[in-house]
Amino acid sequence: MPSSSPQKYPAGPRRKNMRAEDREKLIVSEAVRFFAECGFEGQTRELAKRMGISHAVIYKHFESKDALIERVYEHIYLRRWNPDWEKLIVDRNRPLQERLTQFYLEYADRVFDYDWVRIFVSSGLKSYDLTERYLSLIREKVIVPAVEEYRHECGFGKQKAMPSEQDLEVFWGLHGGVFYIAIRKYVYNIEMDIDVPSAVRNIVATFFNGVDGASREARSKSP
Repeated sequence: MPSSSPQKYPAGPRRKNMRAEDREKLIVSEAVRFFAECGFEGQTRELAKRMGISHAVIYKHFESKDALIERVYEHIYLRRWNPDWEKLIVDRNRPLQERLTQFYLEYADRVFDYDWVRIFVSSGLKSYDLTERYLSLIREKVIVPAVEEYRHECGFGKQKAMPSEQDLEVFWGLHGGVFYIAIRKYVYNIEMDIDVPSAVRNIVATFFNGVDGASREARSKSP
């Protein structure tokens, strides 16, 4: 995924006498920036050049490019996931709309980032499984619980069956609506003069207005 961003990372100065642990962290940090700009087709030889180190140094710390990409995934995705979000979504002391509004405000603050978004998209385009694994996390920790909580809030709490794909798709629509803000900004490079928190609140509110109306209509037609 070539970048149209003006960000450039020229060859850096050589860093000598670094501890192995610190150099490994530096390689991961620079790899995040490099793959965000160049996509996963970017060559580790070019990454080494930009860092001002030999190509062999990268493979001293990582046995393969795939191993480096795996560390990038851990660094940029898993470390940004907040386990408290899972508790928030199922906290029935608060209305679901309020819970999801808070979740998406915090989620946007955590992941609306040039590197995060571009690596996510690049992974999907190049058939790496990072995107698939992350979306599985979202499905398990956000989408399925949100559908189940909505059922409970509507008085369907006794239903034990897994939500249908159609039910899940409704809440994927909400997730996609929020994330599309970041896609427009960091992938399409569209200049956006908006207040992101206000936009997120509006997206969630609009979603619940629509889904509540559809739910009421469906219940009115049921025998």
